[in-house]
Amino acid sequence: MIRPYAVSDLAAIEKAITKSDLGLTPNNDGQQIRLNIPPLTEERRRELTKVVAKRAEEARVAVRNVRRDAIHDLREMQKESMISEDDLHRAQERIQERTDEYIKKVDETAREKDEEIMTL
Repeated sequence: MIRPYAVSDLAAIEKAITKSDLGLTPNNDGQQIRLNIPPLTEERRRELTKVVAKRAEEARVAVRNVRRDAIHDLREMQKESMISEDDLHRAQERIQERTDEYIKKVDETAREKDEEIMTL
C-alpha cells in the first residue's frame, strides 16, 4: 500500500508503477494505491534474474564510459603539456584499477541479488 503525503501525487505514482518493468498493476482508490504482489514463481524468478543481469550490464557500461571520458581528459591535458607522459600513464593505470574495482563490485552485487532472488 502506498499513501502519498499529497493526494495530487497519486496519478504520477500510478503512472510510474505502470511504466516500470515490474509487471505490477496499481489499484488507485483516490486516497492510496494498492499493489497486489503475487508469490514468486520459478518463471518470475528467472525473469527477475534477467532484469538484474540487464541492470548490471548497464552499470558496467556506465563505469567504462566514465573511464573513457577520464582517459580522454587526461590525454587532452597531456597534449596541452599540463601533465607529462609518465603522469598520463600512471593516471591511466590508476583509472583502470578503479574501473576493475567497481566492475568487480557490480558483478558481486549482481551475483548476490541473483542468489537472493532464486532462494525460496
